[in-house]
Amino acid sequence: MEVIGIGLLGFGTVGRGVFRVLNRNRELIANRLGATLEVRRILVRDPAKDRGIIVPPELLTSDPRAIFADPGIQIVVEVMGGVDPARCYVLEALSRGKSVVTANKDLLAAHGQELFAAAARSGTDLFFEASVAGGIPIIKILKEALAGNRIIEVMGIVNGTTNYILTKMSEEGAPFHTVLQEAQAKGYAEADPSSDIEGRDAARKIAILASIAFNSRVKLEDVYVEGISRVTPEDIRYARELGYVVKLLGIARDTTEGIEVRVHPALVPAAHPLAAVRDVFNAVFVRGDAVGDTMFYGRGAGELPTASAVVADLITAARNIRYQIRGATGCTCFETKPVKPVTAVESSYYLRLQVTDKPGVLANIAAAFGNNTVSIAAVVQKTTGEIAELVLVTHRVREANLQAAVQELRQLPTVAAVANIIRVEEWHGQ
Repeated sequence: MEVIGIGLLGFGTVGRGVFRVLNRNRELIANRLGATLEVRRILVRDPAKDRGIIVPPELLTSDPRAIFADPGIQIVVEVMGGVDPARCYVLEALSRGKSVVTANKDLLAAHGQELFAAAARSGTDLFFEASVAGGIPIIKILKEALAGNRIIEVMGIVNGTTNYILTKMSEEGAPFHTVLQEAQAKGYAEADPSSDIEGRDAARKIAILASIAFNSRVKLEDVYVEGISRVTPEDIRYARELGYVVKLLGIARDTTEGIEVRVHPALVPAAHPLAAVRDVFNAVFVRGDAVGDTMFYGRGAGELPTASAVVADLITAARNIRYQIRGATGCTCFETKPVKPVTAVESSYYLRLQVTDKPGVLANIAAAFGNNTVSIAAVVQKTTGEIAELVLVTHRVREANLQAAVQELRQLPTVAAVANIIRVEEWHGQ
């Protein structure tokens, strides 16, 4: 049986998972592919380090040239993470005619255009399923299974750390920082969790998904980003009373005015499929003009779920090599669409205000909203006393108008604080 050689760049959690899956399912994969996938070299910093897995020592190398110069290695798998030196290594592999499989969302979000151009020049393949949502095959779904659709919306929970935190806050009423510490102790959050909790990790993923779904390049800097650190148990409790669940969402929509692309906490109707996604799980909701509403759910991170996506790409890359059809699955960004500024986006909003509890306060607040054409859908006074807490939900309004109304509210002597503002994502099950 034909043997297709693989070089692994990196042997951390994902790299070890890929090695395990290839060995565990070696015969099954060979029968499905009609060829054997064989790891021939693994790039590591220290070949002598104990990695808790048995690897033939002759496979380990600290010299990347041992992979790039080996004609028996036809596919390079990049699971190092980070941008440099991963970018240089991927470009080198492509320039030498090797197909590349990567799990690196940071690299793709920052340099995707350059990498796809390099793959096109050399007539090779660049696959990246594992870069978004771990074991959920969402990229293949968008590129292939839903290729006959015009995708209208992609919205998802694409960061397991923040979903775990918001789930625990919702189910136990614990404050944000307490749950964050628990997530760090369990290994769900990094020692420096800022990329997760401030939304940057999700922003990289939604930029990738939006580019594929709407066939137009969306860069990381195009994504409006807010994290979850200001969400309180009170917000979650009030949202529940109003029929919503709080989630950190990546949202991308293709509109007549351009692409909306943003990451932020949102109130999701309890009936929405995303509302039931809890703990560290991910889910991506896709709406197409032909298929309607669909949702894809699973583990968004971890050694074996991510390795599952990498190995699937490996099999596709190997099949393309066997049948000499490499380069047929390149970049799909054949359109150029503008990205709407967040100030032009329309949404409903949840606001929590702390106000002086005396007559005329509601009239002043209503006037501030009316001056900026913001319509109030619901007002509930949640506490009483010298300082009362008001919860308001607006009808749909442009972000610019809402922000202008909030600025006016902050000038009112009867408004002690605008404690929080969270967007509301409506859904009617259509």
